[in-house]
Amino acid sequence: MLPKWFDEWNRENPTDIFGPAILVGALGGAIFIAAMLVAFGQPFATKSIQTGPRGTGMSVTEFINDVERPDPTIEDYLTEEPYPPQPGDVLARDIYENVQVLGDLTEDNFNRLMNAMTFWVAPEQGCAYCHGDGDLETYGEDNLYSKLVSRRMIEMTQNINENWDGHVNANKEVGVNCYTCHRGQNVPSDIWFRITPVVDAMTGWGAVQNRATVQSQSTSLPSDALETYLLDYGIIGVHDLESRVAGSPADEGFRSIQDTERTYSLMNYIDNSLGVNCVFCHNSRAFYDTAEVTPQWATASLGIAMVQELNNDYLVPLGELYPEERLGPIHQDAPKAACRTCHKGYQQPLQGMNMIADWPELTKSEAPEYE
Repeated sequence: MLPKWFDEWNRENPTDIFGPAILVGALGGAIFIAAMLVAFGQPFATKSIQTGPRGTGMSVTEFINDVERPDPTIEDYLTEEPYPPQPGDVLARDIYENVQVLGDLTEDNFNRLMNAMTFWVAPEQGCAYCHGDGDLETYGEDNLYSKLVSRRMIEMTQNINENWDGHVNANKEVGVNCYTCHRGQNVPSDIWFRITPVVDAMTGWGAVQNRATVQSQSTSLPSDALETYLLDYGIIGVHDLESRVAGSPADEGFRSIQDTERTYSLMNYIDNSLGVNCVFCHNSRAFYDTAEVTPQWATASLGIAMVQELNNDYLVPLGELYPEERLGPIHQDAPKAACRTCHKGYQQPLQGMNMIADWPELTKSEAPEYE
């Protein structure tokens, strides 16, 4: 029991003891958490890629659990080491009929690659996806569109590895094979078709934007960026240091506001495809100055040129072979590729896994070299 005078004094002189207690508790908790972070590390640690000079903000910072999240398709990848050719080995073209590509392979390596392709592209249908349900004697026939397309896709893969080394092997040997795009599916994900116009009630520029589409990354930006820049060889160059430039979009060579919007649409698509932001390739101080870009800018530029070639020389011409259900829903056009077809949200497809280490047959159109 406290003295009576003490109780009376407290009643007459009330004091807020809860505010200071909360303040002391909050400060103590913050100090404790800071001490734990120093002692045990940041629970959500970040990882950054320095893309430009320090102090310029040119770095790509991501949580490690995001940037290093495992690609779920990696565990389904099938690979097999090649069989070193031996003197006297018979070549595939001398055994099988109608071998128009890969004929320089030995029988063992030819069958090894064919087996892998079934897992990469048609794990459920197997060999029948390209060769039908007939006997082995019928495998030389070209009755199915899937076989004709596959033959051309093998040539495309060899072309990528042989002639676009500066893009696919920019950092280290990575290369591509069928699984890079297909990931166990007959038709790769993230292909695209022409879909413009997208606003039927309007004509002119409004007919290509202001509707969320896959091509515009669900924004109101133009939906024809992939078509313009990755198919029609449109020039990506819209920056001007003047706020107003004389001219009309109808003038040849005039870089209009509409071109700028379309460029933003493409850049937004590329960023999402690789899981990066603008400063991965550009100096945010001067986006227009190619003398201040990062090394990744050159790699990306090669990638754009590569996709232009793939679409025009390989994919679009196959439109006459595809059945109706494989063509685009609006223009009945052939499926086409873009950055996300391979990258699927990662800076490097399959997180930089070497896709040609075991497959020298896909690195060039000539006879492969085995170590």
